Amino acid sequence: MTTDAKQLNAAIFAGCMIAFLSFGFSATFGIFMAPMSADLGWGREVFSLSVAVQLLVWGISQPIAGAVADRFGTARVLAVGAILAGIGFLLRGIVTDPTLFVLTGILTGAGTGAASFPIVIGALGKIVSAERRSFIMGLGTAAASLGMFVSAPAATAMIGGLGWETSILLIGASFALILPFLIFIARVSKPTAAGSSAKDFGYALSTAFTDRSYLCLFFGFFVCGFHVAFIQTHLPAYVLDLGLAAWVGGWSLALIGLFNIAGSFFSGWAGQRLSKKWVLSGLYTARAVVIAAFVLVPVSETSVLVFSAIMGLLWLSTVPLTMGLVAQTQGLKFLSTLAGLVFLSHQTGSFLGAWLGGRIYDLNQDYTPMWWAAVILGLLAALIHLPIREEAGPLARAEAEEA
Repeated sequence: MTTDAKQLNAAIFAGCMIAFLSFGFSATFGIFMAPMSADLGWGREVFSLSVAVQLLVWGISQPIAGAVADRFGTARVLAVGAILAGIGFLLRGIVTDPTLFVLTGILTGAGTGAASFPIVIGALGKIVSAERRSFIMGLGTAAASLGMFVSAPAATAMIGGLGWETSILLIGASFALILPFLIFIARVSKPTAAGSSAKDFGYALSTAFTDRSYLCLFFGFFVCGFHVAFIQTHLPAYVLDLGLAAWVGGWSLALIGLFNIAGSFFSGWAGQRLSKKWVLSGLYTARAVVIAAFVLVPVSETSVLVFSAIMGLLWLSTVPLTMGLVAQTQGLKFLSTLAGLVFLSHQTGSFLGAWLGGRIYDLNQDYTPMWWAAVILGLLAALIHLPIREEAGPLARAEAEEA
């Protein structure tokens, strides 16, 4: 194996570890909702709003972090993100004022946005061939899902043994583990838009937003965010409301993470062999059907765990396909920036999914309207992806001509 190949494989491994570390506890933080709200005397909207702010700021910071990564390299962005996210979670374990707790979502969101797995898989997508890109992006997404699988039961066990305050402090400290892996990313991840001016970035944005394919990806990914944030934030509490044991809520998120490993690998594989837009449309249709079935059947331990496993197969399997289509239609030069903007749409949906879930529950003591909204949005997303043209758009064609 050549030195270049060894460095590439080391970077892919490091990227997967970063995705594993940065996503796991962030995605399963909803486990803390019930014990924190009960101990501190909060309604669920306080916790939900903090998570929603985190997700929205994550989305806002994503294209900014992507633009910096395109111009100056990925490793620096990930380092800053890991530090900010760690500090944000440490503060969450200390503050008890509801307003301050909500505001911690700003710092945590900025950090998780800069250290998130979309930044990682964007970097990996740039350093591998087009033939391997979809699979490698799927591999990075699967690593993030493995983090979710490990973190959900770990957080449940920590809360039971150490209490929620100490558990959150340990989560904050865990972000420091990302830093050593950045050495391997820095060796191979080079800026793709070095020397580009603000005018160049502005042209890229204006061109992308006149491309029908990019717009479909932008608006369709909103639905993914709504689904993911609502379920990962509120499913553990929903399970407790129905009289089921706390372990069911923890393992529901763990199973989503476990089965999403398979789902991410499948979508990465399918993206190399099948039409990405048709696979995406099928995934959103399947989500709508599965959520509707979950609402309609009697809820039990078995139904929750089966729902979680099936949703896991559909969970982040949209990510490698969506990011792969952004690369295919818009090129690589501004990939992190444009993928970051698509992820902003995702996180806007996440904000509404997390916050509205808490708001509607506090008003009605019932999550039913949110479940049916998720069904309707899933069907809408299935339709939105159909007009996508799976071919190079203006930006990708211009990049090819320059090369």
